[in-house]
Amino acid sequence: MLHDFIDWILATVHDWGYTGIFLLMALESTVLPVPSELVLIPAGYLAHQGQMNFGLIVLASTLGSLLGASFNYVVAMWLGRPFLERWGRWFFVRPELLRKTDVFFAKHGAVSTFTGRLIPGIRHLISIPAGLTRMNPAAFAFYTCLGAGLWSLILTLFGYFLGGNEALIREYQHFITAGVIAFVAFIIGAYVWWQRRRPA
Repeated sequence: MLHDFIDWILATVHDWGYTGIFLLMALESTVLPVPSELVLIPAGYLAHQGQMNFGLIVLASTLGSLLGASFNYVVAMWLGRPFLERWGRWFFVRPELLRKTDVFFAKHGAVSTFTGRLIPGIRHLISIPAGLTRMNPAAFAFYTCLGAGLWSLILTLFGYFLGGNEALIREYQHFITAGVIAFVAFIIGAYVWWQRRRPA
C-alpha cells in the first residue's frame, strides 16, 4: 500500500507537472502525509533532464505550501481559537497559556514561522499556533513563503544534481536534514543574540 502511494506521488509529479507539484505541496502543508522529498527531488531531476523548468518548480511548490499552510491558519483562527477559549480547560489549555502563546507569537512569530517551515515534523504544524494567535496575515504569508521557498529550493537542487542516482540520494539525504537543522539552529541563535542586544 505504501509503495502504491509513493508511485501515485511520483506519477502525479510526472503527469500533472507544476499543477501536481502545487497540489501535492498544498496537501503536504496541511496534515496529510505527503513527503515533500518525494515530490521535489523527482521534479528536480526532471528539470535536470530539461523536461521541467527549475524556477517554476520552486514557485509552484512555494505557492502550494502557502495554500496548505493558509488552510491550517484559517481553520485554527476561526475554529480552533473559539473552541480552546471555551473548552480548552478540559484539554489542559487554560486561558493563561493562550495569553502566553499570544505574547510569544506577537514578539517571535516571524522567526518561528520561518524556521518552523524548515524543520521536519514541525513544517506542517507551525501554521496552527500562528492561526490560534491571529498572527498578522501578511507577515504569516511572507515568512511562510520565505521558509517554504528555501526548503523547496534545497530539495529541488538536490534532485537536479543527484536525482538520477538513488544510491547517492540515500547516502546524502540525511545530510540535507542535518544541514537544514544546523541552519535553523544558527538562525535561532542569531535571533536570540539580536534580541538580547536590542535596547529594552
